[in-house]
Amino acid sequence: MMRIRRQNGSPNADRRVWDPRKGFTLIELMVVILIIAMLGTFVAPPVLKKLRRAKVDLAKPRMAVIENALKNFELDCGRLPDDSDGGLDALVTAPPELEEKWNGPYLKRSQLLDPWGNPCIYVQEGQFNPGSFDLISYGADGQEGGEGDNADIAND
Repeated sequence: MMRIRRQNGSPNADRRVWDPRKGFTLIELMVVILIIAMLGTFVAPPVLKKLRRAKVDLAKPRMAVIENALKNFELDCGRLPDDSDGGLDALVTAPPELEEKWNGPYLKRSQLLDPWGNPCIYVQEGQFNPGSFDLISYGADGQEGGEGDNADIAND
């Protein structure tokens, strides 16, 4: 706490000066640290759970962006990209045999990643969507299968 102490004979007689006798004690600092730590133990887990859930919820809209880019590719080139085109890479760089029809880039490379930074899996002959294509995110662990945050997420 700052306290005004008069210094007689000085041109700055009303200057504020730090008084070391008015500092915090070690006990007061420890109590504040303890309170902050207790708040952290009660607040952090629910906040982290919400952040993990937000990534799961964000996966579907990201896949919808890739779906739209694939549909635009199909409209321009007359077909969906296949493995010989590099799969989803055909949305970023033109496949050699489609350079004249290709009107991209349709996406940035970073948009081909799921919320956990793993590449989305593109399957031209869909298992989840017969007669169309599948986009799959393997979830937080990046491995096929799993439950909760690690569950696979596929486009509709």
